[in-house]
Amino acid sequence: MKRTFITAIFAFSIILFNSGLACTTAIISGKVTPDGRPLLWKHRDADNFNNKVVYEVGPRFKYLALINSDDPERHVWAGTNSAGFSIMNSASYNIKPDTDSTIKQDLEGLIMKLALGSCATITDFAQMLDTLPKPWGVSANFGIIDAKGGAGYFEVKNFSYRFYDANSNTDAPDGFLVRTNFSVSGESNKGAGYIRFATATNLLKEAKAAGDLTPEFLLTNATVSLKQEFTNIDLTKEISKVDKIVSLRDYILRYYSSSTVVIQGVLALEPTDFSTMWVKLGFQPASVAVPLWVGAGGVLPQLITAPGTQNAKLCDYTLQLKKSCFPLENWDEGKNYVLLNSLVNNEQTGLIQLTRVFDREIIQRTQMKYEKWRKFEFNPTEAANFYIELNQDIQHFYKTYFDL
Repeated sequence: MKRTFITAIFAFSIILFNSGLACTTAIISGKVTPDGRPLLWKHRDADNFNNKVVYEVGPRFKYLALINSDDPERHVWAGTNSAGFSIMNSASYNIKPDTDSTIKQDLEGLIMKLALGSCATITDFAQMLDTLPKPWGVSANFGIIDAKGGAGYFEVKNFSYRFYDANSNTDAPDGFLVRTNFSVSGESNKGAGYIRFATATNLLKEAKAAGDLTPEFLLTNATVSLKQEFTNIDLTKEISKVDKIVSLRDYILRYYSSSTVVIQGVLALEPTDFSTMWVKLGFQPASVAVPLWVGAGGVLPQLITAPGTQNAKLCDYTLQLKKSCFPLENWDEGKNYVLLNSLVNNEQTGLIQLTRVFDREIIQRTQMKYEKWRKFEFNPTEAANFYIELNQDIQHFYKTYFDL
């Protein structure tokens, strides 16, 4: 009955939803992380800058989801559920063949909403796709981790898909997979995001060599990286004593960067309540990392959510601070240029520098909670109280440093 219901919802979905301009993503096998837990990373780029997190109850599972604030349908752009199943996507611009005349498109957010409500494993997701009516209305790379150690990407077009396994030495010799805005199974040298792909791949290789493929690395380094692989430029080395405008073209971080989600999965036989969804809501250099758990029982920090189609307060903070970073944003081409000193500077007062210090403090405090819970069990009451503490501390941070 539930599968029939899901199929019916999908069959009658005719509204088109914008799945975003570009994203940089990775799926990391637990084989190469220090603690053995898989990781999902989505650096979201979109033309809808107002994002928030919501708690939803699906047909089988409860879940947390990153959504566009003004979307009454609450279509999902990344999330995790009570079964330990987590999913994200990046748009693919080379996977749809020229012979495909399908009009229906941009239904990735609906598919991820359906998946979070009904899937527990990678196998479940494949079975869900197989039962949905075609064409699916998607051109995407769906990244997934699950509580059984599954990790990989489904490269999906309207009538078929191909799975790439992050646990496979053939598919992922480095123990991780990266996807931007092209698919490996798509047409060669087409699509977008090849330079971001190279930059992200190199960042992850360096982190792996250092034994640092962790949520902290992804949240405080990779997602606010100022490196560009093809030009071999590191903008952190370009800091000057005067205001300096530099190009951000083809960097992971860009004008359209709108949120980051990092999900740390669980070990085999570990309770799925420990699966953690980290969110940097809004413009990442101006945002802070917030840990979330489905097992907290529907409670969320007030700053990252909002009722109806209202905006999250944390996202509003970041977008206000973002204005000082792009002085030429009124010109279309001006969106590629950033005031570097607003991000990093010699005084250590750049957005990235200030938020990175606070991020590391939050991560350390969260780790202390983890260590306690893992000795006993996940404590929803303590998690909810921790949310209250974080909410207050985050507000204090923005008031102290930015008078917001």
